Formats: sequence, C-alpha cells, structure tokens
Amino acid sequence: MKLYWTRGTCVLAVLIALEDAGASYDSYHVAFKDREQRGAAFLKLNPKGRVPALETDRGILTEVPAILAYIAQTYPDADLAPLDDAFAMGEIHAFNAYLCATVHVAHAHRVRGERWADETSSHEDMQRKVPETMAACFDLIEKEMLRGPWVMGDRYTICDGYLFTICQWLEGDSVDIARFPKIEAHAKRMAARPATQKAVTFWSP
Repeated sequence: MKLYWTRGTCVLAVLIALEDAGASYDSYHVAFKDREQRGAAFLKLNPKGRVPALETDRGILTEVPAILAYIAQTYPDADLAPLDDAFAMGEIHAFNAYLCATVHVAHAHRVRGERWADETSSHEDMQRKVPETMAACFDLIEKEMLRGPWVMGDRYTICDGYLFTICQWLEGDSVDIARFPKIEAHAKRMAARPATQKAVTFWSP
C-alpha cells in the first residue's frame, strides 16, 4: 500500500490505524504549499484533489471513513472493528460519517472558505462562526456519542483515532477541549498509545 498524505490534515486518523494494524506501507507527502494536490499527476490519482488517498493492489481509496474500514477489514487480527456484528459496524460508520460530513466541514469553514463563497467578507463571517459550530459538534459527542473510555465503550476501534485527529484542530478553532471532560480524557488516553505517538511524530506540522 501507498499512502498519499499531508501534515496537519485528517490523514492522522489513517496513520494511527495503519500503525495499530502493524501494516506495511509506503508514503508520499503531497505538498499543499506548492498546490501539488491540484496538479495533473495527483488529480489523475485522486480527482478530488484531497488527501488522504490510499493506493492498494485493487485501486485507490479516498475518504477517511472508507480507508479506516478497509484497514480494519484487511487486518482483522488487529481487532479494530467488530467485523462480525452488522449493527455495531453500522454504529462505527455512523460515528465516523458524522466526523467526516459534519465536524470536519464545520472546521473547514475556517480554513477553506473559498469552497463555499468568493467574497472575503463571507469567509470572515464563516470564520467567526466556527468556534460556535465546532463547540456544538463536540458538545453532542461529549453528551450523546462518546460512551467511554473509548468511543464505542470498552472496545477500542477505528473511531478513536479519528476523534483524536479532529481534536487536534480545536485549539486553532478557538475551542477549549477542557469544556468537554470525557473528550479530553479520551484524547489523553489516545496520546499515551505507542501507535498514536508514532503517527503523530510522522504527521505533526
């Protein structure tokens, strides 16, 4: 496998899962500062022009939830998901989809405003809203979704590295993680894991 990645992005969740699984993989750093993600070579690989992208022996996979599920299924001995329980797997997909489709998008309004509007004043308005929307997302996770000690309860899954990854953006989004005691404790548990530490060292901006 080959992972196309960029520092500081949601690719951290994939790196953690690969380390958890003990997977062997190569990596290629996509230089966003040079807009390499919009270059012809990368767009041929991933027309979305985004990371992560995981090259497998059957083709390219994109989108964090899909890649995490692929890793869990490819390395079943790592026990990263309840592969024999359809409902429990559905819960994992639901949580990861929320992070991808709602929380990540809320964060992106601070740093990727050009995706939704052309006027600078519109970007500024979106940026002002981000602390509120991100806090609301994490309030819901704190109260209704994080079972503890891990996202799905006693069992560590591919949800945990993903939540930890999104937490890395809170400070930049002007949200104090201390507002969410369960999430803060989860982040500390994640940070203590060797797989997380190795991934973070590789990924940190």
